[in-house]
Amino acid sequence: MGEYSKALSSYERSLKISKIALPPNHPDLAASYNNIGGVYYNMGEYSKALSSLERSLEISKIALPPNHPDLTTSYNNIGMVYDNMGEYSKALSSYERSLEIRKIALPSNHPDLATSYNNIGMVYDNMGEYSKALSSLERSLEISKIALPPNHPDLASFYNNIGMVYYSMGEYSKALSSYERSLEISKIALPPSHPLLASSYNNIALVYFHMGKYSKALSLYERSLEISKIALPPNHPLLAGFYNNIGMVYDNMGEYSKALSSLERSLEISKIALPPNHPDLASFYNCIGMVYYNMGEYSKALSSLERSLEIRKIALPPNHPDFAQSYNNIAKMYSHMGEYSKALSSYERSLEILRKSVPSTHPHLALVKRNIENLRNRF
Repeated sequence: MGEYSKALSSYERSLKISKIALPPNHPDLAASYNNIGGVYYNMGEYSKALSSLERSLEISKIALPPNHPDLTTSYNNIGMVYDNMGEYSKALSSYERSLEIRKIALPSNHPDLATSYNNIGMVYDNMGEYSKALSSLERSLEISKIALPPNHPDLASFYNNIGMVYYSMGEYSKALSSYERSLEISKIALPPSHPLLASSYNNIALVYFHMGKYSKALSLYERSLEISKIALPPNHPLLAGFYNNIGMVYDNMGEYSKALSSLERSLEISKIALPPNHPDLASFYNCIGMVYYNMGEYSKALSSLERSLEIRKIALPPNHPDFAQSYNNIAKMYSHMGEYSKALSSYERSLEILRKSVPSTHPHLALVKRNIENLRNRF
């Protein structure tokens, strides 16, 4: 955290001097605002980051030709902030503008094109459009293999992101293969406390978690959290994700008080770090709801799950797979509370969304169908 404060102080001092010495729309002022925005982004202070980055873009549009490569940096960085704020359509628009300029300004296998395709792919992943995500990410990897050395950190990042899409599609063996390739490169290319290593350990743990290998998952999640505490500010949104994942392992191991403690820490960080209707908050409320469900506290569970659904209705496209999760989990509550018609209605809504949003082989489809069949057998 101290390093970010020092960087911010230095960049702000530089901006102050530049404002006196330079014309109001000089490109160096745009660079200063961009640097300040970048520090705020790394600190997880997204609204401050956006303000600085938009000022940078405003100056650059006046100072530079319309397809100048520096404009792509501004659009790309603004896209990253919107992406992390959960405003995916705005993020996509910024990333696509950046890619459009890069295609005009740069050679066809330039690494910056790979970055653009990667960023667009990750927004599609967040929007639940997995085939579009995979197409963009594979284009990114294809360019990077030509343009970069074999153990470049960007390759690690792109393998990691492809793994995330396969994970979202329920293709866990493909996900694990991509994650392990990412980790292999990261160990060679990066310092031991780099956030990408934390991300790799976290994502491999996610796969082990879904394979039911909880002790392996817990060990990797804790390694991920340990690295992140060194690398990131104390209320960074990524830390919230790691606490959430540790909580879910404890939940599956039947250690509910430990689970609740981790999940509440996750929610606490997210309320500070994220906008009030960010999709991650919905995920964390969902997880807390499921712990209460496993503890038999159905009214508390239902309250958390309904809060999760409420946020998702604001934050996500109408057929996003996360809605299927919400309706499935709410159905489980109603079923245990003896409200079978409400349960059936929620299960059917979940199935309807899954049929529109995931591959026909996705394991969640079979799970929801089984839940519907079991409930009908009880009538």
